[in-house]
Amino acid sequence: MTDIDSFASQPSPSPKASALPPEVALRIARRIADEIGCKPAQVSATVQLLDEGSTVPFVARYRKEATGGLDDTQLRMLEERLIYLREMEDRRTAILKSIEEQGKLDDDLAGKIASADTKAALEDLYLPFRKKRRTKAQIAREAGLEPLADMLLADPSINPEKSAEAFLDAEKGFPDAKSSLDGARQILMERFAEDAALVGRLREYLLKKAVVRSRVVEGQEEAGAKFSDYFAYEEKWSDIPSHRALALLRGRNEGMLALELVADADDPSPVKPAERMVMEATGIEDRGRAADKWLGDVARFAWRVKIALHLELELMNMLRERSEEEAIKVFARNLKDLLLAAPAGAKAVLGLDPGVRTGVKVAAVDATGKLVDTATIYPFQPKNDVMGSLAVLKALVAKHRVGLIAIGNGTASRETDKLAADLLKEIPADQRPVKVIVNEAGASVYSASALAAKEMPDVDVSLRGAASIARRLQDPLAELVKIEPKSIGVGQYQHDVNQTKLARSLDAVVEDAVNAVGVDLNTASAALLSRISGLSETLAGAIVTRRDEVGAFRSRKELLAVPRLGPKAFEQCAGFLRIVGGDNPLDQSSVHPEAYPVAERIVKACGRPLKDVMGNASVLKALDPQEFTDDKFGLPTVKDILTELEKPGRDPRPEFKTATFQEGVETMADLKPGMALEGTVTNVTNFGAFVDIGVHQDGLVHVSQLADRFISDPHTVVKAGDIVRVRVMEVDIKRKRIGLSMKKDGGEARGRERGETPPPRNNAPRGKPQGGKPQGAKSQGGGNRRDTPQGDGAMAAALAAAMKRKK
Repeated sequence: MTDIDSFASQPSPSPKASALPPEVALRIARRIADEIGCKPAQVSATVQLLDEGSTVPFVARYRKEATGGLDDTQLRMLEERLIYLREMEDRRTAILKSIEEQGKLDDDLAGKIASADTKAALEDLYLPFRKKRRTKAQIAREAGLEPLADMLLADPSINPEKSAEAFLDAEKGFPDAKSSLDGARQILMERFAEDAALVGRLREYLLKKAVVRSRVVEGQEEAGAKFSDYFAYEEKWSDIPSHRALALLRGRNEGMLALELVADADDPSPVKPAERMVMEATGIEDRGRAADKWLGDVARFAWRVKIALHLELELMNMLRERSEEEAIKVFARNLKDLLLAAPAGAKAVLGLDPGVRTGVKVAAVDATGKLVDTATIYPFQPKNDVMGSLAVLKALVAKHRVGLIAIGNGTASRETDKLAADLLKEIPADQRPVKVIVNEAGASVYSASALAAKEMPDVDVSLRGAASIARRLQDPLAELVKIEPKSIGVGQYQHDVNQTKLARSLDAVVEDAVNAVGVDLNTASAALLSRISGLSETLAGAIVTRRDEVGAFRSRKELLAVPRLGPKAFEQCAGFLRIVGGDNPLDQSSVHPEAYPVAERIVKACGRPLKDVMGNASVLKALDPQEFTDDKFGLPTVKDILTELEKPGRDPRPEFKTATFQEGVETMADLKPGMALEGTVTNVTNFGAFVDIGVHQDGLVHVSQLADRFISDPHTVVKAGDIVRVRVMEVDIKRKRIGLSMKKDGGEARGRERGETPPPRNNAPRGKPQGGKPQGAKSQGGGNRRDTPQGDGAMAAALAAAMKRKK
């Protein structure tokens, strides 16, 4: 077995890591280890593997000895922090080089730069040396006013006006004492603003004390009505949750809100704490001396004109980045839950894409997901061909032996669901399929994609959507990977966040989900294969081409015959690709081919054929894993092999279940407070969970209504795809808001009385709720297709209602 501690002193030979000195690489490893809770040696080993081209899923599953068993969550965090810290080291090197080229680098400054542990701290140190436009302070220095500034700062007993008379220079723009003193003030203000230590202390002060204040832009009261909750609003910078921060920033970006960062607003003292900090750092005191007032004004101006504006911009950017990071985490968590939702399995499915005027699109797929039949029916206005529609559906169910009916949850879904219920009454019980409402988010995006055109070239775009709805019931993961993650609609404010970071995070989620489940090498689409560790779109396409030309793969080692799929790609992908009914039963499991010798030793110890050992838990549990370890494969790998042999090809996803919508409850008008319903969780945010109860508009279970105990994180209680029981608390048809509760007592107790976080300070009229529906967002349901990413308008609107209840 590999001793992971030995990696601590071994610099990685990979090109990326070798660009950094060994001591720097070790410093990064130590810092990441502290952050994710492991040893530096584990980080160093993981970094080496990643730099050599290994993927996170591969490292998490098959390199546990090297990493000390870091899981995929820790590895993803490690990967993100590695990117940040390496970028910071590149920036540190560039700063040192720039200052050195200016001839201004001394040992003290070099030491400070070397010890800076954030990008902000580095930029503070670099600020005085950064190339900038010609400033007022620079003009004053060129006119010889720096000695005046130094003299007044060093000896406040000197009279400023009289001292300035010795520094007049009309030709350079300083004809009198007033202008000369103004030039000296500019020099000191710039000097104070470029004092890294002072700026750092003021930043820390603002991080703890600053308040974000929002006001409506004059004349925008009507146009910005959706942001009315923020027309007179303030909250501590450190307390603002991501969804409120993103709403504020969106309001500012759209010109409806004016935001400012306020410090010391309520402090009554004549010299505010931040100004006092500037004075203390620069040795300025008010002792009644001749220059004390002038110097005090310099300190105040330095804070208000220079430092405060700079830090306000920085902290607002930090607020945006912090909020974006949290929003991306929420999106990623929901996407993972949706991707890993329970599959219905290999059953023939009839997919119904509801529509009114344009008709209901129908697609039948067989147990493998192959499209075998299509139709369009018109049971609703204006044709009202109910009987003809039922006849078509009944014929398709019989012809293709349909076991499931998948109904998209967009416009007219409940009407289509009722049509399907009438259909089932006409089918004998032993042949009757099960109907299921399916989240159709992203279906139309897929339908119009190049991939859909390639998969179903002679099928109308609208009918492709019905096929996608049917397939995502069979296997949500296999179908959803064909859609851009952002179009699946389980995030909040996804259009407002950094799109590069969002894409990277969501791609990682998809990669982890696909590899956690594994795929059938002989049936998986190119889109699904391309998400497997080590496989690019090109290699995935080559696998499908080889499969089409030569036939099904009989063993994993045949992958090496695929063009351009070399040993490294094989190492990364082989363990995640399954072959059912192949030459070697181990190819159906997650046991990696490199570990087949270990599996074979285990089988030999059992004294039975491999087929008799696989799935025989009693025989396998009697073995001592330690007996099968060797220099290459340690205890973690052996235990994984034994577990896999017990349950070969196990699927980590839950058992397939469906929610049953209550008969007669089809629109918001049918809802009544106190009504108990069943529904499916469609989205989970930091402030609650959205639940589809079958009325075209998801309801919100606010965090304060999720359980009979205090809940700080809704994700600890529910996840996307969960089937839950809820009670209707509030229905606002005009604003399309539904308040729900999962409390056993019906949610009558107030969240604030139970110790939940109170709403922020808001100076708007008390009748106004917190939140606000951002511009351009579409409500969930209510006549809109769900391909538009949700969580912007509906989430904010529902949050507003929930916060109103908390008042």
